[in-house]
Amino acid sequence: MELKKSIVIPLDGSKNSLRSLDYLYLMFGAEHKMHIHLLYVMPSLPPLLTDDKTMDRKLRSALASVKRKNKEIAERVLAEAVKILIDKGFAEENVKPHYRQCESTIARDIRFWAKNKRADTILMSRRGRTDFKPFIMGAISTRLVEYCRDCPLWIVGGGVRSKKALIAVDSSDNALRAVDHAGFMLSGTDCKATIFYTMRDLRRFVPLETLEEAPDLEEFWRNKAGQQIAPYMKKAKEILLDAGLSEDQIATKVIDGSRSAADDILKEARENGFGTIVLGRRGLSKIKELFMGSVTSKVLVNSSGLTIWIVQ
Repeated sequence: MELKKSIVIPLDGSKNSLRSLDYLYLMFGAEHKMHIHLLYVMPSLPPLLTDDKTMDRKLRSALASVKRKNKEIAERVLAEAVKILIDKGFAEENVKPHYRQCESTIARDIRFWAKNKRADTILMSRRGRTDFKPFIMGAISTRLVEYCRDCPLWIVGGGVRSKKALIAVDSSDNALRAVDHAGFMLSGTDCKATIFYTMRDLRRFVPLETLEEAPDLEEFWRNKAGQQIAPYMKKAKEILLDAGLSEDQIATKVIDGSRSAADDILKEARENGFGTIVLGRRGLSKIKELFMGSVTSKVLVNSSGLTIWIVQ
């Protein structure tokens, strides 16, 4: 029996947040077997105000009016999103609207709610209510990137049009977990996936002048690096095949990288028409002080026009 995928989509009533619905339709279509949970977290007034026992009747009435208005906004936002999905052809019984009062912070509430629902991923837009350019990402999506260490997170960075997914890997177990997630989520779709590895250039470790005096060393390094990644590339392809993707949907590519793996990944995605990049949260480095690997972090910051899947 095929498992239904479960996706949580946080909404805030902005046009930007509705981009998540377009991306969902692009990648899966309306007939795909999945549970879609639309979530609106209502902001809470400060306890200093709501717990005040000295408030007169007029102020209490105003407080009740604010709470009622919050609920009306939530219902309106969710009803609009449900209508959009149904108009696209999604079955109404597979689209579930939910609203809840914020108990901690909106980002933490989204994360805990998705975890309790055992969601396969959280899908949200890069920016929410504000599209103010100096902000790299909306505050909520930024915090979710930090908090969601036990649930994959998909960040939509704009109007994505391509169904092609670039799965960036290295020789780490975390990279294979990202492949496993991609295999499960892309199974049953016609999306194409490329397993991509950018071979680390020795210039990432030593100055170019040093390498000019030892050209054979660089060639030896490339051969060793290629031998090291080969079994991981093979394993990654097997994972996708086992998940149900066909041979025609899967490609592999290894390049001689530049000094920046993140730049190589972004260049590959943009020059070859990918709409999605799949990454493990951490790669070979497992430094606990960093909540996210430097490559993943840099890709995410520069991912305008792309959707990034971040997998723990």
